[in-house]
Amino acid sequence: MPPSIRTLLRALFVLALIGVFWLALMPAPEVVKLVSWQDKIEHGVLFAALMGLGALAWPRHLLTLAAILLLYGAAMEVAQSFTGYRFGDIWDWLADTLGIVFMIGLLRLIRSARPRSTDRH
Repeated sequence: MPPSIRTLLRALFVLALIGVFWLALMPAPEVVKLVSWQDKIEHGVLFAALMGLGALAWPRHLLTLAAILLLYGAAMEVAQSFTGYRFGDIWDWLADTLGIVFMIGLLRLIRSARPRSTDRH
């Protein structure tokens, strides 16, 4: 991948982290719940997407990215507990974790399915 694309992806990742954190600290909008655990699905999907974007930006650092996102998710839950209108929830953090783990598994599956280079010098 060209360095300019990688730089763009890294900038998008950082902007996504800032945007998500800001939104997480805003009052929660009223939404129609289709299932009682919809919030947990949203957390999992969001953190899977963040992990996927981070993996595009830093493809050789999946475990470091996962650790950063786990800390980020925990920090978000702690910060929400100080707002007075949002609540920190360990189950949200667990859903974040499951999204991250899911994406790591998916990325490894995709990588293992790609044909290996057979260049011989």
